[in-house]
Amino acid sequence: MNIRITARHFNASERLQTFATESAGKLTKFYDGILDTDIIFSPYESHDEPQQTELVVSVTGQVLKATERAATYEIALNKAIDNMSRQLLRYKEKRSNKS
Repeated sequence: MNIRITARHFNASERLQTFATESAGKLTKFYDGILDTDIIFSPYESHDEPQQTELVVSVTGQVLKATERAATYEIALNKAIDNMSRQLLRYKEKRSNKS
């Protein structure tokens, strides 16, 4: 699985990049056929939830997307990972039902 991290309008710290890579690596527990993962951090225009994380996962024949906002990028990423894990489980179940 290839993991690409993009920080829009700021420079992501090494700690944030490491956290993102480790978190995205855990998605393989839910589906091992992940081809690419893009993690996009960007500021958002909200006082309550100023950080946004977008998680784009490419699997065979489909692209899954999760976007979450929170007070910090780490919290937003955790929410996006939870969302993506549910999507991956549904995708895996649909593929196994077709076989």
